[in-house]
Amino acid sequence: MKNLRNALLLKQLYQLKQLGYKYTSVTPYKEEKQNFTLPNTLESLKKQAIECHLCELSKSRHKVVFGEGDPHADILFIGEAPGTMEDSSGKPFVGRSGELLTKMIENVLHISRNDVYITNIVKCRPPNNDIPTPIQAHTCQPYLMKQIELILPKLVVTLGATAYHYLTGDDTDISKIRGTVHKQNGYTIIPTYHPSYLLRNPSAKKDVFADLLKVKELMEKS
Repeated sequence: MKNLRNALLLKQLYQLKQLGYKYTSVTPYKEEKQNFTLPNTLESLKKQAIECHLCELSKSRHKVVFGEGDPHADILFIGEAPGTMEDSSGKPFVGRSGELLTKMIENVLHISRNDVYITNIVKCRPPNNDIPTPIQAHTCQPYLMKQIELILPKLVVTLGATAYHYLTGDDTDISKIRGTVHKQNGYTIIPTYHPSYLLRNPSAKKDVFADLLKVKELMEKS
């Protein structure tokens, strides 16, 4: 960028010299300041995320999975990353994991899935459903932080170790941290297992049931 600016400056100085100028107070080239602020509505933020090419995930994705649900939800669920079905549909938590998450919300919290908001740490599917790398997660983090700022949830339920780690910076094992309550930036975080983990380990469903009962209790007290 600096070399381009210097080249443009030199070109315009030569043009002025050819016109007979010896000295000039004209500013030949002024670099425009870029605006790095994020939009203040979820819809505008989603449009910007759809056009995002800041990391390598944009090269392999089919659709950006921004998130969906009540834009003023009291409860925000955050997962790890879109999978194959999410990448095809553009919606978070579809397929078997999505069906299980929906049942968890409806049968334990006794509310509709439409009454919560659901998103992921990264908005594009990592190849081979890999865990997001630190670069990918931190590149996408401003979108997530802005979502939280705009939704203003009372409770954030992180699904799985990856979501909890990248949101809090804490790398405590999920088996030790699940169901505990953490305060951060004006909202409460409760980590629990990811639905895909429950599909592989059905015996852990009782733990998630207990975690969501705590979510329900906290919501009733708020």
